[in-house]
Amino acid sequence: MTAQEQIQTGVVVDTNPATGTAVAEVKETDLSTLPDIFAKAREAQAIWAAKSFRERARHIQLMREYIVDRADDLARTVSESNGKTLTDALATEVLPCALACKWYAKNAEKHLKEKNRPGGSILFFNKRTHMLRVPLGVVGIISPWNYPLSIPFGEIVMGLMAGNAIILKVAAATPAVGRAIENIIAAGELPEGLFHHVVGSGSKVATGMFENGVNKLFFTGSVPAGKTLMAQAAETLTPVSLELGGNDPMIVLEDADLERATNGAAWAGFQNAGQSCGGVERIYVVDAVYDEFVNLLSRKTRQLRHGVGCKGFDVDIGSLTTAGQLRTVQQHVEDALSKGARIEAQSRPVGDVENGFFFPATVLTQVTDDMLTVCDETFGPVVAVQRVANEEEAIQKANASHLALTSSVWTRDNKRGRAIGARLQSGVTTVNDHLYSHGLSETPWGGWKESGIGRTHGPEGLEEMTQAKAVNWDILPSKRNIFWYPFDEATYNGIKNALHFVFPKGIGQLLSASLKLTPFLVKKMFTRWKT
Repeated sequence: MTAQEQIQTGVVVDTNPATGTAVAEVKETDLSTLPDIFAKAREAQAIWAAKSFRERARHIQLMREYIVDRADDLARTVSESNGKTLTDALATEVLPCALACKWYAKNAEKHLKEKNRPGGSILFFNKRTHMLRVPLGVVGIISPWNYPLSIPFGEIVMGLMAGNAIILKVAAATPAVGRAIENIIAAGELPEGLFHHVVGSGSKVATGMFENGVNKLFFTGSVPAGKTLMAQAAETLTPVSLELGGNDPMIVLEDADLERATNGAAWAGFQNAGQSCGGVERIYVVDAVYDEFVNLLSRKTRQLRHGVGCKGFDVDIGSLTTAGQLRTVQQHVEDALSKGARIEAQSRPVGDVENGFFFPATVLTQVTDDMLTVCDETFGPVVAVQRVANEEEAIQKANASHLALTSSVWTRDNKRGRAIGARLQSGVTTVNDHLYSHGLSETPWGGWKESGIGRTHGPEGLEEMTQAKAVNWDILPSKRNIFWYPFDEATYNGIKNALHFVFPKGIGQLLSASLKLTPFLVKKMFTRWKT
């Protein structure tokens, strides 16, 4: 049954992409009820926003306890729905959710509480400013199928701790994970109506969100879909946060620990069958260590096993999640081979892989910059390794991409690695590691160029879930500011003396301006306007 047929029947069937068997049926949401859903969300949000951060944190704590207690069940649900291995599901989906609960519950108040803003000039000595972070209201989240649990759940927790209501739309390929998220949220005992899970066509749900006045939309997905949503959001000036993928470079310098570098390349390139926005896709290796790096990575790749990941622990790599993604990976590899690339190594299948969307972990060499797998996002278990003369060439090639999500530098010299990292065009750069910072709740996640706009995670992610509001007041009562009516020559000269007082050319001008400014200030601020 196609996705379109599933939606027409009102039931979305979740099919295990590794076996082709149905694992769940989820009822589609009647989108005519969206106005009622939004009304209930706004009503509940007003109640929720009035709660203290500590009160909100207690609800999040209940969710964390549920996640920890049911870690095995959650990992299996993700594995069966997405196709990744049980270990992958536990490590990169379940564990990050528990960590997110802890960090946001503990740190939201620190980053979102009311704060004093120091004055910028003595001329406004009578003014005080407090900065508030005000909840957005109703936040929409449209999440992808590659990390169907950890990506949306982290954003849900951020939004809740910031005081918002949440309306979630998970990917059509992984609806069973959306139902699992419903159960986690239910364990949090939130006010009724604060969270809603909507099942249906992504484009129709997005349109419904905009039509019903969603206050902000968080979207993770493809570049074309993100551009479409952004254009749609422009009609109502609805703010959006977009994470749209990456084509991440890995730079291996001549002083790198090649054992660690090849271990990291294998994991960050092939984990989740390569379906990671922040996974390694392009590897630039300095000439002096190129041959040794390729030999090591190839030997390790041949030892990897791909197969059905939900049935046990004798596989390293699961299946891709959709037939369309499998076709994309096949096309990219065929394009590379037709242009002269060489397959150095591939993983080996274990068990029955005939009914799933499997593609072996693949190391490509002799690749050129015009190949699809180099210039675009493959989003599969394929790494393209290129020889470069030095670090300058590596940096130039790494930055020559329309995507800029994450990158990594591999060297024994951390200072050198950080210096090169600062020159790389990406939202995140890691030294001697890759594809893990999404699991660090304290670090922001997002990219440059066509990798998207906005940030999730960390203090920056919390702030994205709020509106900034300044509250400013006078500490002493006064009748007028110095630049208020009525205007006369004294007003002009007074403002000019204020300018010289703040920016004097010398001590003489400072003293002269202050002597003239003081009586003008007193008169302007504390005497009535004579009418």
